[in-house]
Amino acid sequence: MAFSLALIIILGLVADYLFKRLQLPGLIGMLIVGVLVGPYVLNFMSPEMMGVSGDFRKIALIVILLRAGFELRRDALRRVGRAAVIMSAVPAVFEIGGVMLVAPRLLNITYLEAAILGSILAAVSPAVVVPLMIDFMDRGRGSKKGIPTLILGASSLDDVFVIVLFTVFLGMYGGDQGNIFIQLAEIPISITLGIIVGIIPGYFLYRLFTKYDWRPPKRTMMVMGVAILLTWMESVCEAYVPVASLLGVMAIGFVILEKSEPIAHIISQKLKKLWIFAELLLFVLVGAQVNIHVAWKAGLAGTLVIFIGLIFRSVGTYVSLIGTPFDWKERLFCVVAYIPKATVQAAIGAVPLAAGVASGEVILAVAVLSILLTAPIGAIGIMIFGEKVLDYGELSMYRFKELREKLALPHVGERVRSKVSGSIWKVIEQKEVWLKDPAKAGSSEGALGLLPAIYLRYWRESKNTGAGKGKTLSYHYTQEDGLKQLEIFNASPLETLDPQMIRYRSQKTFYEFVSIDIPI
Repeated sequence: MAFSLALIIILGLVADYLFKRLQLPGLIGMLIVGVLVGPYVLNFMSPEMMGVSGDFRKIALIVILLRAGFELRRDALRRVGRAAVIMSAVPAVFEIGGVMLVAPRLLNITYLEAAILGSILAAVSPAVVVPLMIDFMDRGRGSKKGIPTLILGASSLDDVFVIVLFTVFLGMYGGDQGNIFIQLAEIPISITLGIIVGIIPGYFLYRLFTKYDWRPPKRTMMVMGVAILLTWMESVCEAYVPVASLLGVMAIGFVILEKSEPIAHIISQKLKKLWIFAELLLFVLVGAQVNIHVAWKAGLAGTLVIFIGLIFRSVGTYVSLIGTPFDWKERLFCVVAYIPKATVQAAIGAVPLAAGVASGEVILAVAVLSILLTAPIGAIGIMIFGEKVLDYGELSMYRFKELREKLALPHVGERVRSKVSGSIWKVIEQKEVWLKDPAKAGSSEGALGLLPAIYLRYWRESKNTGAGKGKTLSYHYTQEDGLKQLEIFNASPLETLDPQMIRYRSQKTFYEFVSIDIPI
C-alpha cells in the first residue's frame, strides 16, 4: 500500500505539472495516471489500496466540499437560489428522457433499463466541477452574478436528485413499484435533513472556536472530523431516513463563514493546502476505478447515447436559466460546466450488474465510457469558457488573497514575536478594505483608483494587562510598500515623536517581526 501511495503522489504531481504546461487541467493527467496504474491496465495499485479507495475518495470529496461551503456567501446564494434548485432537477430529467429515447434502439435494451442508465449518466461530477468553480471564486471570476456559486449549489443538489431517481428505477426493475411516490418524497426530505445536520454542528463549532483560542490546524482537523462523522451518520441512518450528508458538509462551512469570516478564512486556507494531497488521491483513484476494457465494449453506440443525452441535458440547462440575468455566453458556460461525469458513475455504475439487471454489463460499459469522454472534455471546456466568459468583479476578493499571501500576514488569533524587542503581540482584528489611491486613477486598478489593503490590529500581550487593556497597534498593509497607514493607540512614549520618525521606526522594526510570524 505504501508503494501505491508513492505512485499516486509522484506520478500524479508529474502529470499535473505536464498537463498544466500544455494549458490543460491537471486533473485530466491525474485521471489518466489512475487508469494506467490501476488494476485494469498495468495493475500497479495494491489490492489494499483499491480496498480503501472508496474511503479515500470520500475524504478527498469532503475536503473540497468544505472549501465550497467556506466560499458560499448568503448574498450570492440569494441571487442564484431559485436557478440552483431548477438546475438541480430539470437538466437531469431532460438527459434521462434523451437516453430513454435512443438507448433502446442503439443498445437493444428495455425502456426501464434505459431509465436506469439515464439516471446513472445524468449525475454531474462534483469531483471535477467543484474544484474548478472554487478556483474561479478564488480569482474573483463570475463574482458579480454569482455563476460559480450557482453551479456549486446546483451540482450538489443534482447528485441527490439523480441518486434517488436511480433507486426508484432500480426498485421498479425488481418489482418494488408500490413505494414510488414515497421514494420521490425522499428527495426534499434528504436535502432538508442534510442541511440541518450540517447547520447544527457548524454553529457549535463556531461557538467552540470563539470560546477557545485553538491554533488553526486544530480547528481545521476538528471541522474535518465532524464532516467525516456526518457522512458516517448517513450510512447509519439510510435504513430509516435519507440524509444528504454532503450538503451538510457544505452547510458547516457556510455557517462558520456567516458567523465569523476571519475564522472561516483561516480554516479555508488550511483546507486549500490539504487539498493539494486530497486532489491527487481523488482523481488518481477515480481513474483507477475505470475499466477501459468494459468501456471499449460500449463502442460507437454507447458514445452516441452519451452525446445525445448531453444534447438533451444542455437544452435542459439552458431552459433552467431562462429568467436569470445571464447573457447567452454565461448560459453557455453553465451548459459546459454541467458536462463532466466521474464520481457518481464510478460509484454506482456497477450496481445494476450486481443487482441482476439483464443489461447490467452494457450499462456499466456506457457509464465507464462516459467518464473517459466527458471528464476531460468538460474540464477543458470549463477552463476555456470560464476564462473568456466570467467577469472580474471590480473589487475582487482575489486581490486580498493575493496580497495576504505575498506579505505573509498573520490571521486573527495568531501571535507574533518582535525580532527586535522580543515582545509578544496578538492579532485581534482584521478587515479587507479599499483605500483611495489617486496615482492609480484611470489605470488597470479601476476608474475609482482604489487600492486593496488589509487592516490588522495587534494587542501587546502582557502578564500585567488583561483583555481589553494595554497597548494596541493598527495598520493598513498594501502591495505597494507593505505599510500604507499607521495609527497608534495608548502609545504615549511615541506620541511626542515626529510622525515621520513614527512611520520609519514602525516600518523598520514592527513590520520585520510581522513578516516572521512566529506562533506562540
